[in-house]
Amino acid sequence: MKTPALLLLLTGLLANGQESRWENAYDQPLDFNCPAGQTISSIKSQHDNSKEDRIWEFTCTDTFDPSAECSMSPYANDFDQTFTYECPPNHIMAGMSSYHDSGKEDRRWQFYCCRSNGYCTANCEWTTYVNYFDEPFHWVVPNPNYLVGAESYHDNGKEDRRWMYKYCSKVQC
Repeated sequence: MKTPALLLLLTGLLANGQESRWENAYDQPLDFNCPAGQTISSIKSQHDNSKEDRIWEFTCTDTFDPSAECSMSPYANDFDQTFTYECPPNHIMAGMSSYHDSGKEDRRWQFYCCRSNGYCTANCEWTTYVNYFDEPFHWVVPNPNYLVGAESYHDNGKEDRRWMYKYCSKVQC
């Protein structure tokens, strides 16, 4: 009799461990930075047609020692604008920040990038679009690479954005 109860408990714990931990609520600001020394290793997002907004989840991976130099970019876009953002040379993306305007049904974006002395980026590539309008996505940075850029365009009919990401390898220099 104890075995079925234990199995149910373990199943519940495993299911809870797989739940998403959204970093923002719909129509609310997003302000996410990885812990010191880490950078973004995956991005998950879900769109809501009634809110015409997305919620976001990120995972991070160890990248540098905690003393890496980091800075936040200026806004990469105005509402409804296409943008291409790349971290400064030899920097890796460790955070993202945005705010939503319900009138424009869009977000303005900033990016948090870090670097550590002795490391450079190389062999960079852009993805194709990782999502379709109004659909969820989960993109993982291909191992052993690191996220360094983002490109996005907004469609006023769909009131959503499509995303591409740039990633590079990290080499000693």
